[in-house]
Amino acid sequence: MSNLTVIADHGDVCGEAPVWDVAKQKLYWADCAGLKFFCYDWRTKKTKLLKEDVEVNGCALNDAGGFVVTNNSGIWLWDGTGAPTLVVAQAEGATCRLNDCIADPKGRVLTGSWFYDPTKDYELGRLFCLDTNGSIRVLDEGFHLANGLGFSPDGRTLYFTDSFKRTIHAYDYDIDSGHVRNVRVIIKVADTAGLPDGLTVDAEGFIWSAEWYGSCVARYDPDGKLERRINTPAKQTSSLTFGGPNLTDIFVTSAAKSEPMPVMPPGYDPQSGYFGGALFHVNVGIQGKPEYKANIRVEPSEQYPRSWDEPKTDDEII
Repeated sequence: MSNLTVIADHGDVCGEAPVWDVAKQKLYWADCAGLKFFCYDWRTKKTKLLKEDVEVNGCALNDAGGFVVTNNSGIWLWDGTGAPTLVVAQAEGATCRLNDCIADPKGRVLTGSWFYDPTKDYELGRLFCLDTNGSIRVLDEGFHLANGLGFSPDGRTLYFTDSFKRTIHAYDYDIDSGHVRNVRVIIKVADTAGLPDGLTVDAEGFIWSAEWYGSCVARYDPDGKLERRINTPAKQTSSLTFGGPNLTDIFVTSAAKSEPMPVMPPGYDPQSGYFGGALFHVNVGIQGKPEYKANIRVEPSEQYPRSWDEPKTDDEII
Protein backbone atom coordinates (compact mmCIF):
# COMPACT_ATOMS: atom_id res chain seq x y z
CA MET A 1 0.00 0.00 0.00
CA SER A 2 1.29 3.43 -0.90
CA ASN A 3 0.41 4.89 2.49
CA LEU A 4 2.03 2.16 4.57
CA THR A 5 4.67 3.78 6.76
CA VAL A 6 7.10 2.76 9.49
CA ILE A 7 6.23 4.18 12.92
CA ALA A 8 9.21 2.65 14.75
CA ASP A 9 12.00 0.27 13.91
CA HIS A 10 13.82 -1.23 16.88
CA GLY A 11 14.55 -4.48 15.05
CA ASP A 12 11.98 -6.36 17.14
CA VAL A 13 13.00 -10.00 17.29
CA CYS A 14 9.30 -10.82 17.52
CA GLY A 15 6.97 -7.82 17.68
CA GLU A 16 3.64 -8.75 19.23
CA ALA A 17 0.74 -7.79 21.50
CA PRO A 18 -0.20 -4.34 20.17
CA VAL A 19 -2.90 -2.66 22.28
CA TRP A 20 -4.36 0.84 21.91
CA ASP A 21 -5.24 3.03 24.89
CA VAL A 22 -8.12 5.26 23.77
CA ALA A 23 -7.95 7.57 26.81
CA LYS A 24 -4.21 8.20 26.60
CA GLN A 25 -3.96 8.00 22.80
CA LYS A 26 -1.02 5.64 23.13
CA LEU A 27 -0.06 2.36 21.54
CA TYR A 28 1.71 -0.33 23.54
CA TRP A 29 3.45 -3.31 21.99
CA ALA A 30 6.10 -5.86 22.88
CA ASP A 31 9.12 -7.58 21.48
CA CYS A 32 8.22 -10.84 23.15
CA ALA A 33 11.41 -12.65 22.15
CA GLY A 34 13.68 -9.62 22.65
CA LEU A 35 12.05 -9.02 26.06
CA LYS A 36 11.11 -5.36 25.54
CA PHE A 37 7.93 -3.34 26.00
CA PHE A 38 7.32 -0.12 24.04
CA CYS A 39 4.93 2.83 23.96
CA TYR A 40 4.10 5.08 21.02
CA ASP A 41 2.45 8.42 21.85
CA TRP A 42 0.11 9.53 19.06
CA ARG A 43 0.16 13.16 20.19
CA THR A 44 3.94 13.58 20.27
CA LYS A 45 4.71 10.94 17.61
CA LYS A 46 7.47 9.64 19.88
CA THR A 47 8.32 6.09 20.89
CA LYS A 48 9.63 5.11 24.31
CA LEU A 49 11.11 1.87 25.59
CA LEU A 50 9.19 1.37 28.83
CA LYS A 51 10.81 -1.78 30.14
CA GLU A 52 13.44 -4.37 29.28
CA ASP A 53 13.73 -7.98 30.44
CA VAL A 54 9.97 -8.53 30.28
CA GLU A 55 8.27 -11.30 28.35
CA VAL A 56 4.92 -10.09 27.01
CA ASN A 57 3.16 -12.48 24.63
CA GLY A 58 -0.29 -11.00 25.13
CA CYS A 59 -1.48 -7.77 26.73
CA ALA A 60 -4.78 -6.17 27.78
CA LEU A 61 -5.36 -2.88 29.54
CA ASN A 62 -6.63 -3.39 33.09
CA ASP A 63 -9.44 -1.14 34.31
CA ALA A 64 -7.77 -0.76 37.71
CA GLY A 65 -4.63 0.53 35.97
CA GLY A 66 -1.70 -1.09 34.24
CA PHE A 67 -1.96 -4.29 32.26
CA VAL A 68 -2.88 -7.93 32.37
CA VAL A 69 -0.05 -9.78 30.64
CA THR A 70 0.19 -13.36 29.38
CA ASN A 71 3.47 -15.14 28.71
CA ASN A 72 5.16 -18.53 28.83
CA SER A 73 4.93 -18.61 32.64
CA GLY A 74 1.29 -17.61 33.16
CA ILE A 75 -0.91 -14.56 33.68
CA TRP A 76 0.41 -11.45 35.41
CA LEU A 77 -0.68 -8.08 36.72
CA TRP A 78 1.76 -5.31 35.87
CA ASP A 79 1.80 -1.54 36.32
CA GLY A 80 3.97 -1.10 33.21
CA THR A 81 7.20 -0.17 34.96
CA GLY A 82 7.84 -2.09 38.18
CA ALA A 83 7.91 -5.76 39.10
CA PRO A 84 5.01 -7.92 37.87
CA THR A 85 2.93 -10.14 40.11
CA LEU A 86 1.79 -13.60 39.10
CA VAL A 87 -1.94 -14.28 39.10
CA VAL A 88 -1.97 -17.87 37.87
CA ALA A 89 0.44 -20.41 36.39
CA GLN A 90 -1.80 -23.49 36.16
CA ALA A 91 -5.47 -24.20 35.54
CA GLU A 92 -7.26 -27.50 36.11
CA GLY A 93 -3.88 -29.21 36.17
CA ALA A 94 -2.82 -27.65 32.86
CA THR A 95 0.28 -25.50 32.48
CA CYS A 96 -0.46 -21.94 31.41
CA ARG A 97 2.21 -21.47 28.75
CA LEU A 98 0.31 -18.68 27.07
CA ASN A 99 0.33 -16.65 23.90
CA ASP A 100 -2.15 -13.89 22.95
CA CYS A 101 -4.93 -12.66 25.22
CA ILE A 102 -8.01 -10.44 25.08
CA ALA A 103 -10.50 -9.01 27.56
CA ASP A 104 -14.21 -9.71 27.20
CA PRO A 105 -17.15 -7.29 27.74
CA LYS A 106 -17.28 -8.13 31.47
CA GLY A 107 -13.55 -7.71 32.07
CA ARG A 108 -12.55 -11.37 32.02
CA VAL A 109 -9.38 -12.35 30.16
CA LEU A 110 -9.30 -15.08 27.50
CA THR A 111 -6.03 -16.64 26.43
CA GLY A 112 -4.67 -19.76 24.77
CA SER A 113 -1.78 -22.07 25.60
CA TRP A 114 0.72 -23.50 23.15
CA PHE A 115 3.32 -26.29 23.17
CA TYR A 116 3.99 -26.66 19.45
CA ASP A 117 7.32 -28.35 18.70
CA PRO A 118 7.78 -29.93 15.26
CA THR A 119 10.68 -32.09 16.51
CA LYS A 120 8.61 -34.21 18.92
CA ASP A 121 5.19 -35.12 20.20
CA TYR A 122 3.80 -32.27 22.25
CA GLU A 123 0.90 -31.46 24.50
CA LEU A 124 -2.06 -29.75 22.88
CA GLY A 125 -3.06 -26.32 24.10
CA ARG A 126 -6.23 -25.01 25.69
CA LEU A 127 -8.41 -21.93 25.61
CA PHE A 128 -8.70 -20.42 29.10
CA CYS A 129 -10.93 -17.87 30.76
CA LEU A 130 -9.63 -15.87 33.73
CA ASP A 131 -12.56 -14.50 35.71
CA THR A 132 -12.41 -11.11 37.38
CA ASN A 133 -11.99 -12.75 40.80
CA GLY A 134 -8.81 -14.52 39.65
CA SER A 135 -10.30 -17.99 39.14
CA ILE A 136 -9.45 -19.69 35.86
CA ARG A 137 -11.13 -22.40 33.81
CA VAL A 138 -10.71 -24.27 30.53
CA LEU A 139 -13.18 -23.36 27.79
CA ASP A 140 -11.87 -25.64 25.02
CA GLU A 141 -8.84 -27.74 24.15
CA GLY A 142 -6.95 -29.44 21.36
CA PHE A 143 -4.97 -26.56 19.86
CA HIS A 144 -1.49 -26.74 18.39
CA LEU A 145 -0.37 -23.10 18.31
CA ALA A 146 -2.86 -20.78 20.02
CA ASN A 147 -2.77 -17.26 18.68
CA GLY A 148 -4.91 -14.19 17.98
CA LEU A 149 -8.31 -13.60 19.58
CA GLY A 150 -11.09 -11.11 18.90
CA PHE A 151 -14.75 -10.33 19.54
CA SER A 152 -17.54 -9.35 17.20
CA PRO A 153 -18.88 -5.82 17.78
CA ASP A 154 -21.75 -7.12 19.93
CA GLY A 155 -19.39 -9.29 21.99
CA ARG A 156 -21.40 -12.43 21.25
CA THR A 157 -18.95 -14.13 18.89
CA LEU A 158 -15.41 -15.01 19.94
CA TYR A 159 -12.72 -15.67 17.34
CA PHE A 160 -9.65 -17.75 18.18
CA THR A 161 -6.69 -18.69 15.98
CA ASP A 162 -4.71 -21.93 15.72
CA SER A 163 -1.76 -20.94 13.55
CA PHE A 164 -0.49 -24.48 12.95
CA LYS A 165 -3.87 -25.64 11.65
CA ARG A 166 -4.27 -22.40 9.62
CA THR A 167 -7.70 -21.97 11.14
CA ILE A 168 -9.69 -19.25 12.87
CA HIS A 169 -12.48 -20.64 15.02
CA ALA A 170 -15.72 -18.88 15.94
CA TYR A 171 -17.65 -19.55 19.15
CA ASP A 172 -21.01 -18.34 20.35
CA TYR A 173 -20.05 -16.41 23.48
CA ASP A 174 -22.25 -15.98 26.55
CA ILE A 175 -21.31 -12.55 27.89
CA ASP A 176 -22.97 -13.09 31.27
CA SER A 177 -21.30 -16.41 32.08
CA GLY A 178 -18.14 -16.30 29.96
CA HIS A 179 -18.89 -19.70 28.44
CA VAL A 180 -18.59 -20.77 24.81
CA ARG A 181 -20.57 -23.13 22.59
CA ASN A 182 -21.12 -24.01 18.94
CA VAL A 183 -17.49 -23.93 17.88
CA ARG A 184 -16.88 -23.91 14.12
CA VAL A 185 -14.01 -23.14 11.77
CA ILE A 186 -14.96 -19.87 10.11
CA ILE A 187 -11.68 -19.28 8.23
CA LYS A 188 -9.29 -21.87 6.78
CA VAL A 189 -6.22 -20.19 5.29
CA ALA A 190 -4.81 -21.93 2.22
CA ASP A 191 -1.53 -23.85 2.48
CA THR A 192 -0.10 -21.52 -0.16
CA ALA A 193 -0.64 -18.43 2.03
CA GLY A 194 0.87 -17.38 5.34
CA LEU A 195 -0.14 -18.58 8.79
CA PRO A 196 -2.91 -16.67 10.58
CA ASP A 197 -1.35 -14.94 13.58
CA GLY A 198 -2.54 -11.91 15.56
CA LEU A 199 -6.17 -10.89 15.09
CA THR A 200 -8.55 -7.99 15.58
CA VAL A 201 -12.12 -7.14 14.54
CA ASP A 202 -13.31 -3.83 13.08
CA ALA A 203 -16.51 -1.88 13.77
CA GLU A 204 -18.27 -3.55 10.82
CA GLY A 205 -17.55 -7.01 12.23
CA PHE A 206 -14.87 -7.87 9.68
CA ILE A 207 -12.00 -10.02 10.94
CA TRP A 208 -8.40 -8.89 10.41
CA SER A 209 -5.60 -11.44 10.63
CA ALA A 210 -1.86 -10.88 10.32
CA GLU A 211 -0.20 -13.50 8.12
CA TRP A 212 3.12 -14.83 9.34
CA TYR A 213 5.12 -15.90 6.25
CA GLY A 214 2.50 -14.02 4.22
CA SER A 215 3.76 -10.40 4.15
CA CYS A 216 0.25 -9.08 4.68
CA VAL A 217 -2.79 -8.61 6.84
CA ALA A 218 -6.03 -10.14 5.56
CA ARG A 219 -9.58 -8.85 6.09
CA TYR A 220 -12.47 -11.34 6.13
CA ASP A 221 -16.19 -10.68 6.28
CA PRO A 222 -18.19 -12.12 9.23
CA ASP A 223 -18.88 -15.26 7.17
CA GLY A 224 -15.16 -15.86 6.66
CA LYS A 225 -14.87 -14.72 3.05
CA LEU A 226 -11.64 -12.92 2.16
CA GLU A 227 -12.38 -9.26 1.43
CA ARG A 228 -8.88 -7.84 0.92
CA ARG A 229 -5.21 -8.18 1.72
CA ILE A 230 -2.92 -5.30 2.65
CA ASN A 231 0.68 -6.12 1.80
CA THR A 232 3.60 -5.32 4.10
CA PRO A 233 7.34 -5.50 3.36
CA ALA A 234 7.82 -7.95 6.25
CA LYS A 235 7.69 -11.68 5.60
CA GLN A 236 6.83 -12.31 9.26
CA THR A 237 3.84 -10.02 9.83
CA SER A 238 2.76 -10.90 13.35
CA SER A 239 -0.15 -8.88 14.75
CA LEU A 240 -2.24 -5.73 14.42
CA THR A 241 -4.65 -3.40 16.18
CA PHE A 242 -6.71 -0.32 15.39
CA GLY A 243 -5.96 3.04 17.02
CA GLY A 244 -5.57 6.73 16.40
CA PRO A 245 -8.08 9.49 17.20
CA ASN A 246 -10.81 7.96 15.04
CA LEU A 247 -9.74 4.31 15.38
CA THR A 248 -9.02 4.25 11.64
CA ASP A 249 -5.26 3.86 12.01
CA ILE A 250 -3.92 0.31 11.84
CA PHE A 251 -0.69 -0.62 13.61
CA VAL A 252 1.07 -3.78 12.44
CA THR A 253 3.92 -5.59 14.23
CA SER A 254 6.54 -7.83 12.63
CA ALA A 255 9.46 -10.07 13.55
CA ALA A 256 13.11 -9.77 12.53
CA LYS A 257 14.36 -13.26 13.37
CA SER A 258 13.51 -15.87 10.76
CA GLU A 259 11.60 -18.78 12.29
CA PRO A 260 11.35 -21.60 9.75
CA MET A 261 8.73 -24.28 10.47
CA PRO A 262 7.40 -27.28 8.53
CA VAL A 263 4.14 -25.38 7.94
CA MET A 264 5.80 -22.71 5.78
CA PRO A 265 3.97 -22.23 2.46
CA PRO A 266 5.54 -23.86 -0.63
CA GLY A 267 8.39 -21.80 -2.04
CA TYR A 268 8.87 -19.68 1.08
CA ASP A 269 12.52 -18.72 1.56
CA PRO A 270 13.48 -18.60 5.27
CA GLN A 271 17.09 -17.68 4.53
CA SER A 272 16.89 -14.36 2.71
CA GLY A 273 14.75 -11.27 2.36
CA TYR A 274 13.32 -8.82 4.88
CA PHE A 275 11.60 -10.74 7.67
CA GLY A 276 10.52 -7.75 9.74
CA GLY A 277 11.26 -5.99 13.01
CA ALA A 278 9.46 -2.71 12.33
CA LEU A 279 6.12 -1.38 13.56
CA PHE A 280 4.05 -0.35 10.53
CA HIS A 281 1.13 2.02 10.16
CA VAL A 282 -1.60 2.29 7.54
CA ASN A 283 -4.96 4.05 7.28
CA VAL A 284 -7.46 2.69 4.74
CA GLY A 285 -10.49 4.56 6.10
CA ILE A 286 -11.99 1.58 7.93
CA GLN A 287 -12.86 2.12 11.57
CA GLY A 288 -11.91 -0.31 14.28
CA LYS A 289 -13.48 -0.59 17.71
CA PRO A 290 -11.97 -0.13 21.16
CA GLU A 291 -10.85 -3.37 22.76
CA TYR A 292 -12.48 -4.19 26.07
CA LYS A 293 -10.54 -3.55 29.24
CA ALA A 294 -9.78 -6.30 31.72
CA ASN A 295 -11.21 -5.91 35.21
CA ILE A 296 -8.94 -8.15 37.25
CA ARG A 297 -9.11 -6.87 40.80
CA VAL A 298 -7.57 -9.61 42.89
CA GLU A 299 -4.59 -9.91 45.16
CA PRO A 300 -2.12 -12.02 43.17
CA SER A 301 -1.19 -15.29 44.79
CA GLU A 302 2.52 -14.53 44.88
CA GLN A 303 5.21 -12.37 43.39
CA TYR A 304 7.20 -14.28 40.87
CA PRO A 305 10.68 -14.54 42.39
CA ARG A 306 12.65 -14.30 39.16
CA SER A 307 12.75 -12.15 36.06
CA TRP A 308 9.95 -12.60 33.52
CA ASP A 309 12.07 -14.53 31.10
CA GLU A 310 12.63 -17.41 33.50
CA PRO A 311 12.06 -20.23 32.88
CA LYS A 312 13.09 -19.53 29.31
CA THR A 313 13.26 -22.02 26.46
CA ASP A 314 14.86 -21.83 23.04
CA ASP A 315 11.41 -21.89 21.45
CA GLU A 316 10.00 -18.75 19.92
CA ILE A 317 6.36 -17.90 19.48
CA ILE A 318 4.58 -16.29 16.59
